[in-house]
Amino acid sequence: MKEVKTIYLSLGSNLGNKLFNLQRAVLLLQKNLGTITDISAVYSSPAWGFEGEDFLNACLSIETQRTAKQVLQLILQIEKEMGRERNVGESYQSRNIDIDLLYYNSETIQTDELTIPHPQLHLRRFVLKPLADIAPQFYHPVLRKDTRNLLQECKDKNSLEQTPHKLYPSRELLFSQFHLVAIEGNIGAGKTTLARKLASDHNAKLVLERFADNPFLPKFYNDQSRYAFPLEMSFLADRYQQFTDDTTQLDLFKNFMVSDYDIYKSLIFAQITLQKDEFKLYRKMFNFMYTEVRKPDIYIFLYQKTERLLENIKKRGRAYEQGINKEYLEKINRGYLDFLKGFPHRKSLIIDIADLDFVENKADYESIIDKILEQALSD
Repeated sequence: MKEVKTIYLSLGSNLGNKLFNLQRAVLLLQKNLGTITDISAVYSSPAWGFEGEDFLNACLSIETQRTAKQVLQLILQIEKEMGRERNVGESYQSRNIDIDLLYYNSETIQTDELTIPHPQLHLRRFVLKPLADIAPQFYHPVLRKDTRNLLQECKDKNSLEQTPHKLYPSRELLFSQFHLVAIEGNIGAGKTTLARKLASDHNAKLVLERFADNPFLPKFYNDQSRYAFPLEMSFLADRYQQFTDDTTQLDLFKNFMVSDYDIYKSLIFAQITLQKDEFKLYRKMFNFMYTEVRKPDIYIFLYQKTERLLENIKKRGRAYEQGINKEYLEKINRGYLDFLKGFPHRKSLIIDIADLDFVENKADYESIIDKILEQALSD
């Protein structure tokens, strides 16, 4: 068995969604290098050596069986995957991600490609402070001083501020910081399928809409004008009761909750199906109920083109849905998009899945998860 080595890395980002860039790098390092054993706090610091936006910085320790050369190669590969291209002799400049290998165990290494310990770590306060969070007593094998002493003696006086942000070694732990993630979409968009996958992969309590036994639904598709009001009132009462019950009963063995609907959909559908006077009355009832329900931390809308929706509806074979027409689906799409323009919660996200297959294509699924996390970690 190969010997396990402890390595220390420094991460920095000052372009784009900086917090997401750091978090994505952490997840890729965990996936490719080994087991993350500790992560520092996240710090904000001015650009060092050039004019640019402030950086977010952090340090982490990893237990790995990789050689130092392999570690360097994987770091460069991760940076490239995240869109950074390092050039030989490049000057300091803004970057979406910067990953530096600080220590490889207590070894000293000097090659054309790699110098360990990192030759400038003792000069950089934005490296030493987060490193002191996780390795305060680690001795520099050349300077013979631990991190705390190096920090005290560091002549870099640039400002450094600890932020309230936190990085997580796994997506499961990251998702566990949320109470409720709601996945919405038109009829046949795939919201239930995605909710199931998200819950299964990240240990979430699954909250699914129950509507198949609604006695008004088949009648509504045959005669919308007659059955619209009792259908929407029935849905509202059922959703309110179910959503309240399911989202207030926590599961101690689950990290968070994911739902394939949000109760606000009741108002969106009602506005499409009801006459003006009916909708006015309906909205009074809805507003009263809506104040009482849990709001999602992240609201995701899966946008799917109408032709694909019709194909999916036909494929799943629910008899009472086969009469749904294109115009009705387009009205629902417009209703959701109008709602999201004025959505009262900033963590909302529209994902166009017209050309994605998140069931059969793992890369498509991973891209959706990345979009969700990027939105969740936005300012």
